[in-house]
Amino acid sequence: MNPIKPFIWFDNNAEEAMNYYVNTFKNSKIQNIERYAGDQGIPGEKELKGKVLNGSFELMGQTFMCLDGGPQFEKTGAISFLIEFDDQTELDAVWDRLLDGGKAMQCGWVTDKFGVTWQIAPSALGRLMSDPNATAAQKKAVMQAMMPMVKLQAAPLEAAFEAAR
Repeated sequence: MNPIKPFIWFDNNAEEAMNYYVNTFKNSKIQNIERYAGDQGIPGEKELKGKVLNGSFELMGQTFMCLDGGPQFEKTGAISFLIEFDDQTELDAVWDRLLDGGKAMQCGWVTDKFGVTWQIAPSALGRLMSDPNATAAQKKAVMQAMMPMVKLQAAPLEAAFEAAR
């Protein structure tokens, strides 16, 4: 069975976005870029010759596809990419990089300068919220600690969990 691959539509800045992402996330690379050749029979292609038609890139083991399609579609935060980090320092670095030209939102969400929305979270959040031995009070304490945060931090979430024991 083939894996599901996210496919992102960019407004004539796909190559810039791919380079930005592979320089933001560790263990990432551009896999392929196909360019407009000017003779493929695509409407408006002659003016786009040499620009990115589509590409593929890998971020932390996940393959993404993209298209440089123009302004026809706007991005929305209704679709986002969740990335969990074991290390707070790495989380902070990625958060800061995505926030450069982007917009921070509550609970670890950030929309980057390309309009793509990410959820940047410590892996502790999922671990604490799915702990089969956790009490309702512990899960509530974690949620109450998380809700006022913009950038999520593992230590206060873990402290809230432990304090509710």
